[in-house]
Amino acid sequence: MAEGSVYKRCSCKDGNGRSVGAACPRLEQSRHGQWCYRIELPADRAGNRRPRRRSGFETATKAQKELDHVGDLLSLAGDDEDVLGKIADVIAAAITARQKLPDLEDMRRLVRAGAEVLEHPLMDEVFTAFLATKKKSRARNTYRSYESHVRLYLRPHLGHLRRGKLRVAHLEGMFDAIVEHNDVIAEYRASKDPRKIAAVKWQRPVGPTSIRRIRETLRAVLSPAVKEGLLTVNVASLVELPPANRPNPKVWTEERVERWRLTGEIPSPVMVWTPQQTGRFLDHAVHDPLYALFHLVAHVGLRRGEACGQRRVDTYLDAAALEVTNQIVQYGWETGQSAPKTTSSESLVALDSGTVIVLRKHQADQDAARARLGSDWVDSGLLFTQPDGSALHPADVTARFQELARQAGLPPIRLHDLRHGAATLALAAGADMKVVQHMLRHSSITVTMDTYTTVLPEVALAAAEATAKIIPRSAPRQLGLVSGSSPTIVDGDGAEEIPPDSTNPQVENFSNLGSEGAPSGTRTPNPLVKSRFDQGSGGVA
Repeated sequence: MAEGSVYKRCSCKDGNGRSVGAACPRLEQSRHGQWCYRIELPADRAGNRRPRRRSGFETATKAQKELDHVGDLLSLAGDDEDVLGKIADVIAAAITARQKLPDLEDMRRLVRAGAEVLEHPLMDEVFTAFLATKKKSRARNTYRSYESHVRLYLRPHLGHLRRGKLRVAHLEGMFDAIVEHNDVIAEYRASKDPRKIAAVKWQRPVGPTSIRRIRETLRAVLSPAVKEGLLTVNVASLVELPPANRPNPKVWTEERVERWRLTGEIPSPVMVWTPQQTGRFLDHAVHDPLYALFHLVAHVGLRRGEACGQRRVDTYLDAAALEVTNQIVQYGWETGQSAPKTTSSESLVALDSGTVIVLRKHQADQDAARARLGSDWVDSGLLFTQPDGSALHPADVTARFQELARQAGLPPIRLHDLRHGAATLALAAGADMKVVQHMLRHSSITVTMDTYTTVLPEVALAAAEATAKIIPRSAPRQLGLVSGSSPTIVDGDGAEEIPPDSTNPQVENFSNLGSEGAPSGTRTPNPLVKSRFDQGSGGVA
């Protein structure tokens, strides 16, 4: 059936910080340590072993009593292996969730009735099994995402439910609670109470995109049960969530910069510098050790991890190109190197002649540092390194970028926004959208088109003027709006009226002209139209 044993343990450690375990001499004392039991439950449906332990008992008698209770519960199955597995599911889930074991008589009634509750384990155990599987088969950062979703949201809200009882209402309640906690975070951060501020110091609001990713994790958790026929539908697929709109980059125009200086307001999560602002940053950073990295990102749009992980062997300056085959990723604060996440990210990127010159000088400086340090040089093979040749930490690169931008007196952007800026500048220079897609190494041009709809103000103005000029109009001549001449208004009989000026407000707004082209009634001045006239525009505003 199942074998188990009772033992005593404590938390004492030896001089090396290792647990002493059963060798602790103080375990003979009645008040030292705690009693525990271990048991090997029947294997699960996949044939995996299920050893379980429970601790915290004051005496050996109490530990043995619960161990005997586990045996009594399992004995209810008799010779039915299917029922035995279901009872073991319930016991395993209760021990894992640190919950009370079911009463013997309650379990006997469930077994007699063949109740559905025995068909499905608690979600807490489902989450544990899911993470154990994904830890072996997924990239480290992907696993960390799954683990954090389960730990922070799914397990606290759904862990007590049985898989077969999970409903859309449970999921909606979880997401509502997440949104409500966002409000708590905002309220506590805005308060002047240091205790409230400290309570949410390390917490971040969960946005629509993250909520969708939490749902995708739950869908992945439930998917195997659907494939095995244990669930008829994946309930995570039925939950409707608000749309997660991708924020479009906005340009730091003079008006936005002025408002930011007055109010601290940042118009969008994704902001882009103008060409002048980007040049100002690069001029300021030109003597910084990381200048070449920032120059490269600003010109060809590498991601931060890709720039930090770019290898010299993949940089072909004679051919004015580099190949993206490596990146530095963060696992919390820890870092590691890996291939780009998608195959589309691995590609050749063309370099302009100015960037080639910058990288040649950078490589020469790096070679000089290696010769100077000799055996102390860390041969990482990376293009951008710390002074001793070791790999850069991406967070340090971000911190340095932000400090240089602040020193240059520029409005704030993220380091990743230099990548957005490179795409926006390329489009402004006339590059085709397909070329920009290749530069950014997007898997689909749809991603590029959906993201990079931002147009620099001067480009938008030129496009507006060009559009206006190709529309044939007779009105400009009728209104006397001939390029290079003072605007006059001609009535239906050809009589010339007074040109618009500051002393005659009756003719400053042409939207209120009568049907015959003559002024009709008193009108409110329109400064926009007037300014266009003052500039001698050849069209109608």
